[in-house]
Amino acid sequence: MSTTDKVDEVAPPQLDNLLELDPYIKPYQDEIKRRYKEYRKILNTLNTEENGLDVFTSAYTHYGMHVDCCTNEIKIKEWVPGARAVYVRGDFNNWAEKQYSLQRNEWGIWTITIPPLSDGSPAIKHGQAIKLLIETPYGELLDRLCPWSRYVQRAENSNVYHGVFYNPPDNQIYKFKNPQPKKKDRLKIYEAHVGISSWKGEVATYENFRLNVLPRIVKQGYNTVQLMAIMEHAYYASFGYQVTSFFAASSRYGTPEELKALIDDAHGYGLTVLLDIVHSHACKNTFDGLNMFDGTRGCFFHDNARGYHDLWDSRCFNYMEREVMRFLLSNIRYWLEEFKFDGFRYDGVSSMLYHSHGIAHGFSGSYNEYFGLATDTDSFNYLQLANTVSQTLFPESITIAEEVSGMPTLCRPIAEGGAGFDYRLAMAIPDVWIKLLREKKDEDWNVGDLSWTLINRRWSEKNIAYSESHDQALVGDKTIAHWLFDSQIYSHMEVFSDRTPTVERGLALHKMIRLLTYALGGEGWLNFEGNEFGHPEWLDFPRQGNNNSFHYARRLFYLPEDEKLRYKYLNAWDQAMNNCEEAYKWLSDKNTFISRRHEDDKLVVFERGNQGLLFIFNFHPTKSFADYRVGCGKPGKYKIVLNSDSSAFDGLGRVDEGQVFAAEDYKWDERPYSFKVYTPCRTVLVFALTDILVTRKSSSLTCHKWLKDEPSTCNERCSNKQSQVINVKGQTVRTFDMLDCEFKKGSPYVEIAARKIPMDNKIICSHHIWFECLNDLYNGSETTDQIEEMVNKYYKTFYQEIN
Repeated sequence: MSTTDKVDEVAPPQLDNLLELDPYIKPYQDEIKRRYKEYRKILNTLNTEENGLDVFTSAYTHYGMHVDCCTNEIKIKEWVPGARAVYVRGDFNNWAEKQYSLQRNEWGIWTITIPPLSDGSPAIKHGQAIKLLIETPYGELLDRLCPWSRYVQRAENSNVYHGVFYNPPDNQIYKFKNPQPKKKDRLKIYEAHVGISSWKGEVATYENFRLNVLPRIVKQGYNTVQLMAIMEHAYYASFGYQVTSFFAASSRYGTPEELKALIDDAHGYGLTVLLDIVHSHACKNTFDGLNMFDGTRGCFFHDNARGYHDLWDSRCFNYMEREVMRFLLSNIRYWLEEFKFDGFRYDGVSSMLYHSHGIAHGFSGSYNEYFGLATDTDSFNYLQLANTVSQTLFPESITIAEEVSGMPTLCRPIAEGGAGFDYRLAMAIPDVWIKLLREKKDEDWNVGDLSWTLINRRWSEKNIAYSESHDQALVGDKTIAHWLFDSQIYSHMEVFSDRTPTVERGLALHKMIRLLTYALGGEGWLNFEGNEFGHPEWLDFPRQGNNNSFHYARRLFYLPEDEKLRYKYLNAWDQAMNNCEEAYKWLSDKNTFISRRHEDDKLVVFERGNQGLLFIFNFHPTKSFADYRVGCGKPGKYKIVLNSDSSAFDGLGRVDEGQVFAAEDYKWDERPYSFKVYTPCRTVLVFALTDILVTRKSSSLTCHKWLKDEPSTCNERCSNKQSQVINVKGQTVRTFDMLDCEFKKGSPYVEIAARKIPMDNKIICSHHIWFECLNDLYNGSETTDQIEEMVNKYYKTFYQEIN
């Protein structure tokens, strides 16, 4: 394709789809086409000059320092464009300065091959300290770390890191055992920092996280873990956002192999693992970072004001420089390929997208702000390329943008002219909650504005909702729990202590705030570790201002395990929310209808999903309502499936959870049906239809059915033995996790995903009955509709038996 092609000739192939979704974007389609044209030009160049993205992004396998497995030669390859000379030195040659000199080519690439020792072993041993010695254009000799280093460590009695030659023997290289999970469409993310994941006030390890934190994440019902501060950062208190070595897993937690073991175990649990990747900027460190790498202000960065981020005191990449692009895109592949991460949360995307980095820019939502000269096209094109690498080479991977401006098309496919992200973080939501808690009395909350903020997002661009993240947990800010409980979070959280008005309010609103955000705010959910149970301490990393103390750089995971403390109730609520979502899958369903936002009553009523899920939030501080009519979209009988006032969550127990509510053929709040409920103050109730029968997904049937069966029989007849023992209403029962069985009789076949619900001390397992009824009736010729009719018929029979 010629670089002189007209804009229309390289328009995004699916642009019409974008314009149909958002007609208001039509006046800006030329700018979208221009951006896409630049993206295509870069791809074409890489295809013709670099043999395509596959080869281009495999640079990490030959840039940096590598041992030839056949000859034991050490091959070193570095891009140092401004250098007069480049040398390598370290423990292996007693730090002699100019013994090993690299040779330069016309592109500023320096190489050397170091032969093996006389015994045939590599000249540099695994674990030896090593650095590059750069002679700058001004004749200075500067020690620098290899930008491609896979392992770096803090030098003894120093704050500066040195490179470590990483070439472990085969018996020390971790071998992955578990398959990576398929791409999920309902992310429930546990955001975590390995180093703080202990109560001991120390830097916790990959091994500690693997053994002690992963099981907790799974137990709480999360399906994704997002790991922060993995890319090496010399300054611990930067929370991992001042990266110094982009290819090195942080050595303060352990070795790269131990990180791989953590990720592999997470996959064994079925967890998706995301890396918090930082490509928006780099640390200004020179001795152990990329800044001034070749002795100039440029190299990896713009060599003018554009190369500096004044607010973060960091450097900004020159994304269109070929070797910078190679470095960063290869970095993406490295983490996905070598460590088997399942995707990324991209930090600081708003900063990348605008020449101003978004500093002092309050975005109004006008499209002129997004499609004018303020936008940094180079950065936008780089993000398109980054997502192309993920989607092309690792199609099951996931990308999430930390982006606050609301840039249209960010989470639309590149083929439409978008940036290609799967999700953006709903960053406005935490600010809304903090503003309410800080500035408004409870009786002055505007529930209409609140619910509007939660649903106010771009149609068909998915969001990850969260009520708070690590930002609110840091010292100097306050978590929702701190705002609600104030000092009583330290003095009145024992179950035997007085339930003061502050504690009662805090318990109620903490649960309601989290669920309202979860249910309305997006297509995914995120929680920062510890916030699920109202962690009572702020987060403060060791620094000069706190005498380098680790005391608050920790998470007190023992608190929700203590039966004498109320944290257990908030923890149980968190688990119940995740379990409810897993059962009814509202995150993947776009169908949301808010039928009531009543300012006097402080009620929000809405439905989400096609399974008749109805949420009733009563935020009123004092008023409870009996026989309160609420509208619903489906006929049938409704039951309570989640109740924040339950004693199981330290509620007041004002609701009879055994009631069944029959929807009347009576229109209410623009809904065709309705029923009356008792809704206590500061309580959320979630209702579901008791008789939803079959939902169709793709070409298979998903049957949600109940059947009593003895555990022993269940064990004998279920082919899938994955199970867990849990406690339900004082009874120990065994449940089976999503039994997937295939019934085949002729062709085609029907997949039955059997979902079981514990009832009393029995097992409710639909696996057997559907296998048997289909075995009796299905002959391979029925249509899907006929099968649905048959299943419904059988369901009614067994529903009558149960009741």
